[in-house]
Formats: sequence, structure tokens, C-alpha cells
Amino acid sequence: MPVPPSNRVKIKSRYATWQNRQRIARLAGLVAKHANSTPNAPTVVMFNATARLTGMSLNAAFALLTGWALHLSGANVVHFVCQSGMSHCVLGTNREKYEVGPPCDACIRQSKRLYAESQTHPFSYHVSTELESTTEKLNIGELSEFAYPSPISNEPIPLGKLVLPSIRWTLRRHTLLDDKPTRYLFRQYILSAYNIALKFDEFIGQFNPSVGVIFNGAMYPEVTARWVSNQRNLRTVAHEVGFQRYSAFFTKGEPTAYPVEIPDNFDLSHKQNTELDAYLEKRFQGNFSMAGIQFWPEILSLDKALLDKITDFKQVVPIFTNVVYDTSQAHANVIFPHMFAWLDALLQIIQSHPETLFVIRAHPDEMRVGTAKLSNETVQGWVEDNEIDKLDNVEFIKPTKYLSSYELIQKAKFVIVYNSSIGLEATLLGKAVICGGKARYTQYPIVYFPDSGPAMIEKINELLSAISIHVPAEFTRNARRFLYYQLYRTSIPLDEYIQEMPRMGFVSLKPFSWQRLLAGNSKSMEIITTGIIEDKPFLMP
Repeated sequence: MPVPPSNRVKIKSRYATWQNRQRIARLAGLVAKHANSTPNAPTVVMFNATARLTGMSLNAAFALLTGWALHLSGANVVHFVCQSGMSHCVLGTNREKYEVGPPCDACIRQSKRLYAESQTHPFSYHVSTELESTTEKLNIGELSEFAYPSPISNEPIPLGKLVLPSIRWTLRRHTLLDDKPTRYLFRQYILSAYNIALKFDEFIGQFNPSVGVIFNGAMYPEVTARWVSNQRNLRTVAHEVGFQRYSAFFTKGEPTAYPVEIPDNFDLSHKQNTELDAYLEKRFQGNFSMAGIQFWPEILSLDKALLDKITDFKQVVPIFTNVVYDTSQAHANVIFPHMFAWLDALLQIIQSHPETLFVIRAHPDEMRVGTAKLSNETVQGWVEDNEIDKLDNVEFIKPTKYLSSYELIQKAKFVIVYNSSIGLEATLLGKAVICGGKARYTQYPIVYFPDSGPAMIEKINELLSAISIHVPAEFTRNARRFLYYQLYRTSIPLDEYIQEMPRMGFVSLKPFSWQRLLAGNSKSMEIITTGIIEDKPFLMP
């Protein structure tokens, strides 16, 4: 009897998991055998409590490979490892029953596998009864702004602000419900963050590290550790996924904002322009992934109904939204308090310009099929609540409808985005772009980024009434410079070590020798280790 396809996938996944564990164990032993740390070598603390539970994500793989490479370079590497150190963690939160604890036993077993033969410092959970009592009757607004006296410094620890992005990400919404379950979870995150702050401070006092390497610095365990590091004057480096497949982004800044420093005199050579054009050709066909996720299972041309509708209007303006709970939103919300406030402002423009067709394109990640990342506060919900779909001059494209955004941009008079990467690409396609939120590319003149809501509305009205629109030459130049730097200079390739797993979003190690982790044998490892130890730039040549 043939094996059903679903069972074949399970068997393949289990075998790949077993094989990956064998490779980790073998490499861990070889790294420990050949590392030559000395008593005077710098101590590096590594902390990543939010990138995985039982499987291995890209960021978990980055941390593992980085720790091995640092150890082989002569550094003393100590992993600050969670051992039931939080009452509720970000990935371990049960979104159906918040009171259910995280799967600590399985997570601890995975930590032991990943950090076998490495020096670890586990931390456990101890609840502060005083803090628990202080927060017991606070509402969501009060919890969001909550700060608490800290023995670490004279500055109160802003627990509410440290935790807020995590609870929004966990619950897949920006606007938190002020109900008993949400308040409970918020308090548990606050209590756990406070425990991490105390335990990490103790760790720093005991080991006196020279630098800390942490996951993205947005989720509450890691951002709390970074806050403590700042109070202790400990230099930190954070990492996130880069913009090439299986690449990492390391920075001293905020990794979810992707700070990129481009020299003023940098311009692309003929070879670099050719390389970038080849990438864009694939990108515009929907052939790309991010963090190991292929967003577009297929990409479709604009259908006849939409094309016919476009001809009924004087002009078309696409509006590209974002996922409201994404970690980038903490950086984006500088003009508007959140993306839906921006959409509310755009609604007034839509209603006052019946001659223009506005095509609202929901982000595909808002309803990512086959994952637990379905948003609980959606653009589709906003459209339905405001009866946007009843307006004659609006076309709403659902996140599960894989129409070509690039074909839509080509037909546009100009483009409106919140902080989506499509704004950068629209500039490259020769269209003017207006951003409502701060994006990673707004650090350079690439798009129009007004400094207030009224200024944004004024700019949109100006472009709507313009006979023709000229995109400044510096926008196009900076867009190409920024994208090239983002792809080929700041994204550090680690694809020689990592491969995909049958389970979507997870990776495993390729077969490679421990010598490939030596800085002398890998430009990527040289850049990562010297960037961490010697504070050099994390830039590919």
C-alpha cells in the first residue's frame, strides 16, 4: 500500500530533524576540541530566547554558527540560556488559552542539543511578589506605560514599553483588548521581563563580558537584556535575517529598522548594476523569500475585470499596507499612531477624489496560509467596518489573492505605502512614492516622506492634481544604492552552512567541516567575528 503524501512529509521531516541533530552533535564536539580560548580572551555573551522552541529557525541557526565561529576564533563564549526562565514566553504563548504555560521541557532539550559542548549559564524564573501586586489592577493603557524601580540603575525599567511590541506580535494585533485574558498575559510578560533583567544583570556582574550578541532586540527577553546592557555600558550586537536567502544582518543599531550607512561617494559599477538588475528581474516575478518563507506560491497577472475598471477612471493609485503587529511597526509609527490611523486619513482623500481609482493591496503576510501568523486585526476588517468596498472608486485586493503588485505599479500615477518594501521597488520602477510610515529606506531621499499627517495629505492631493509627475533623479540613484547595499554589503551570506527543512520556516545544517567556520576559511565568518570582537563594520567587501 502506498504511503499517503501527508505521511511522506512527516517521515521526511523526522528524518531531516534526526540528521540535523547528528550534525549539530558532531560539529559541537569538533568545535570544542579545536577551540583555543585563553584566560585573557574576550568573553562574549549570546542570548536568543525567542527565535525558536523545538525546531531551528534561521536566527537560531545564525546564533549557533556565530557562537561556534567566535569560540574557534579564541573568544570565551557563554550562552545565557532560558531554563523555564519565563512564566510565558513569546513563541510559547497559547493564543487560545493564555494561562497555559510554554513547552519548557521540549525547549530545554533543544537548548541542550544546540549548545552541547558549549559553556552555558541557565536562568530560571522567580516571581517578584511586590511587582505582581503592583501590576494586578492595572488596565492595558497603564500596563503599556508601566515603569518600575530597578536595582540595576537609578533609571526605572520601562517594563511596559519593553514588553508592548512582543504582546502585539504574539496576539497578532496592534490594538490590544482591555480584557482579563490580555491583562493577564501582559502582566506575565512584565513579570518575566523583570526576572530576566535581574538575572542578566547578575550574569554580567559574574562574567564581565566585553560584548553581548542577541536576537533582534525587539522581543521582550532580548530587548530587556539590551536595556540592562546599556545600563551596564556593555556593547551589544543584534542580528536579524538579511535580504538574501540564508543571509544574516548584524548591527550595533536596531536590526528591525535595518540601519544602513552608505558612503556619499558610492555609486554602482557596471557589474554591480547588472547584478542588481538580475535580482530585480526575479523579484518582480515574485521569485523571492524572506526568513525562509516563500510568500508567493504563484503570481498572477491583473485580471480583465480590474483592467476594465481601471479604464473607467482618470487615474489609478495603489495603496500598499503592512502587517500591523510586525516588529517594524515600532519604527514606522512616527507620523501616525498606527497603520489604521493612516488608512483613516487616506479614506478622506479617497472619498473626495471620485475620479481616481484607489486599489488597496493587503500585505500577503497578513493571512499567511499554513502558519500561526494570521493577523487578528486586518486591513480586510478595516475595509468591511468602514464599508470601503461599497465605494465605486475602490478596489480591495485580499492578502490571499496573488495578483502582481508590479503590474499594478506600472499602471499607477503614483504609489502610496505605509512602510512596505514595495515603496522602494516602486521607485525603481520609475514611480513617485509617498510613505505614511518610517521605512528602512526613508533614511535616504528615495520616496516622499512628509513630516506630518496634514503634510502627507497635501502631497497626495498635489500629485493627484498634477498633469505629470517627475521622480527626482536622486530618488532613483539612492534607491539603487540602498538596495544594493542591503542585498550585497550588509547581508552576510551563510548559505554554505544552511539548507531548508521540509517544515516551512525551519532550516537545518548542511554537511560541512568544522574548518569552514574558521575566519581564515570564510569571509562571512571573518566579518561576523571581527565585527563582534573588534567592533568592525558588518559589511561584505
